[in-house]
Amino acid sequence: MRVIRSLVVLAFLALPLSAQEAPPPDIDDHVQSVMREFEVPGIALAIVKDGAVVLARGYGVRRLGERTPVDEFTLFGIASNTKAFTATALGLLVEAGKLEWDAPVVDYLPWFQMYDPWVTRQLTIRDLLVHRSGLGLGAGDLLWWPPSDYARREIARRLRFIEPATSFRSAYAYDNVLYTVAGEVIEEVTGQTWEEFVEERIVGPVGMTHSTVRYSTLLSSQNVASPHARIEGTVRPVTPFTSDNVTPAGGINSGAADMAKWMIVQLDSGRLADGSRLFQPRTTWQLWRPVTPIPFGPPPPVLAPLERNSLGYGLGFNISDFRGEKLVAHTGGLPGYVSRVALVPGHRLGVAVLTNMESGAAFNAIAWHVVDHYLDAPEFDWLGAYVTRMAWIDSVLAARDQQTAASRDASSAPSLPLERYAGTYTDAWYGDVVIVYEDGKLEMRFSHTPSLVGEMEHWQYDTFVARWYDRELRADAFVTFALGPSGNIEQAKMRAFSSTTDFSFDFHDLLLKPARRH
Repeated sequence: MRVIRSLVVLAFLALPLSAQEAPPPDIDDHVQSVMREFEVPGIALAIVKDGAVVLARGYGVRRLGERTPVDEFTLFGIASNTKAFTATALGLLVEAGKLEWDAPVVDYLPWFQMYDPWVTRQLTIRDLLVHRSGLGLGAGDLLWWPPSDYARREIARRLRFIEPATSFRSAYAYDNVLYTVAGEVIEEVTGQTWEEFVEERIVGPVGMTHSTVRYSTLLSSQNVASPHARIEGTVRPVTPFTSDNVTPAGGINSGAADMAKWMIVQLDSGRLADGSRLFQPRTTWQLWRPVTPIPFGPPPPVLAPLERNSLGYGLGFNISDFRGEKLVAHTGGLPGYVSRVALVPGHRLGVAVLTNMESGAAFNAIAWHVVDHYLDAPEFDWLGAYVTRMAWIDSVLAARDQQTAASRDASSAPSLPLERYAGTYTDAWYGDVVIVYEDGKLEMRFSHTPSLVGEMEHWQYDTFVARWYDRELRADAFVTFALGPSGNIEQAKMRAFSSTTDFSFDFHDLLLKPARRH
């Protein structure tokens, strides 16, 4: 969409600049070029150096079709960049003697269980944060994504029914649900909800006066960047994610000015603006120490400067290196929002890029351009490199989807009359999924997820495709039925229809068994 080109507005801030440093001289032009190329309506950018704010600025507009600019206080969902706040909150409780990093979770939550009783006894507070529990990638996310009616504690309780994908502490697999358990730990030992504790003990003292700690507050906030995504080929506003049942994993909303304050505190080992301490250097050491190794290979040739020597997950942060310097970083993603925070401790440098459009290429092209400036690195065209890389990725994903379509036997027919597929199916950890037969068609309804409702189109043999009525989900799914010797349905399995589907739609983890016929 070309409307962005005429609506980019800069919002300059009345924040002090570092006396020692200045932002890259081309930063405004660079950000605008990135926004045009990747069709991002609005961006918030914060740069800190040597304990001072170098830049905290808004670019573009809060919502396509409107002229209200993004400014330094405009809120964006920072999504999984919230995980560092949850880890820091636990660090405060460790410092206070109320927790131990390596104490079992069941010491604080006696009701908590994982699938394997041995893992239940061994899983520690540290394990909640470092993605090595044995759960598969995104396992259990369907309990909360898209928004469900499950409460936070019920989500945590249902982990006992999710079978592990690997043995305990043997592999890295990113998850969100154990951060929800971490929030339950905070509430148990403090008597405060995660939101109350993080707001009182972190957000307030850091001075993040415009930030909020609940997804749901976006609806009532005045200065908010509307989320956008590419829906069926067109970038447009999408419905904000507003459920609060998994906020410890990604519920904070913030802007450039407040993220600058947060990065300064992190880079100064917990020291606040008034000289007091939010936390001690020993907590920084814990947060920034890699615990779980993450497999990695060489970067694609077009992004050669991303060559790294190490990669691991600490406590709420990824720990790696960038051009030979230690890099403490994370990204975040929600419907219509993606972001990156990158800290280079050796240079006391921090960069935060918040966007209201789903383009990781955009935040990376900006973040690495800024870091290169302060490292005095050789000139590199990050924008051009990401344009090339994304074109290649898009072509690969399109080819995969075309291959899926080409392999379809459209002449095949279901084994049973359509009405025989109708019924209530139950998965041990999710609950009920209902298939109804009406007017000659099948419709699938997830009992605890209002938006997961859609018509089932026959694909081939005993496989159907659930086409969700809410097209913003971008998560249509195959549903394959298995029949027993008697011709009755014994189970159904699901998996994402497209390779572009977000990993949090973990349909593949469901094992649906008939509960009753309709």
